[in-house]
Amino acid sequence: MAYKETLQIRRDPRSLAIALLMPLMQMLMLGYGVSLDIKHVPLCLYDQENSQNSRLLADDFVSSKWFSVSRVLTSEEGIRDAMDRGECVAALVIPSNFSRRLAMTKRASVQAIFDATDVNTTNIALGYAQGIMARTSTLPSTVDFEPGTWFNETLDSRNFIIPGVIAVILALVGAQLTSLTISREWERGTMEQLISTPISASEVLVGKLIPYVAIGFINAGFCLVSAVYWFGVPFRGSMGTLFVTTSLFIVVVLGIGYLISVRVRSQLGASQIALLVTMLPTTLLSGYTFPIDQMPQAIQAISLVVYPRYFVTILRAIFLKGSGLDDLWMPVSGLAIYAIVIVWLASTAFRKRLD
Repeated sequence: MAYKETLQIRRDPRSLAIALLMPLMQMLMLGYGVSLDIKHVPLCLYDQENSQNSRLLADDFVSSKWFSVSRVLTSEEGIRDAMDRGECVAALVIPSNFSRRLAMTKRASVQAIFDATDVNTTNIALGYAQGIMARTSTLPSTVDFEPGTWFNETLDSRNFIIPGVIAVILALVGAQLTSLTISREWERGTMEQLISTPISASEVLVGKLIPYVAIGFINAGFCLVSAVYWFGVPFRGSMGTLFVTTSLFIVVVLGIGYLISVRVRSQLGASQIALLVTMLPTTLLSGYTFPIDQMPQAIQAISLVVYPRYFVTILRAIFLKGSGLDDLWMPVSGLAIYAIVIVWLASTAFRKRLD
């Protein structure tokens, strides 16, 4: 039986590719794409005093390998704008009376604000900031450190994880279901009947996917209700923004599944390939589990073509930040381009012929 099974795998190139390439891809992704060390955290600097003392304190942050100044701010409103656009993870605020307080009382306060959307990064960055303040040698007086967190004030990792789970569920279920639509026709011997009908290839695409679009929205609604009312994840965005972006993502995953189904005539093979192209990218390269900005540059470049990356970013921003389409124009544009390309490929993939 073992010998027969070995022959079956060797004679099936798709199964052989999955058996050999999947472990290789996992090893490469986990070995090069996963890093628990966080360095060069983007820092926005808002120095209200701009004195020698304040610059010395800012230099302690800049000279460390943990932070890098990505933007110098001139107003408090710029902090929210910079964090909404993803330009910084932390903001160091030095008050205008910093030097005066040091001179009068030998104590002063500064504030650090963190974008707590990514709980793991926030906790680590907070520890880095506290360590820098504890061992700073540039100021002889005591400086009190007042950290603050925005968007995920309780630092609950569930609020960070659950929005990404929604993307995983929609991608996996949508692609798995639609990957069987055309391959099922081949296995059941009904492809000849489908080809003999007067409907066009585009009508086949639309007719096949309409039921799965409905299923996708039902799953999305279930995930939304569960996230908010069962897991207690805050939902601060608008339903309109969520509907538009979810629609784009559903179109992408269903189109990918349909493409697989057209190209692969075996339901088992189509299902395995759908699992490969949805589960691994969604869990490893989308930012769902590991922060993308901490991956090597080459892996970050590869992640730009991973469609769940955009949806995971959108979901976290809608749930935790209350961001609208104006704030999310970059990931929404990437997802929209993906949807246009996938729909075009899917509409031209199916041909009404048996060869």
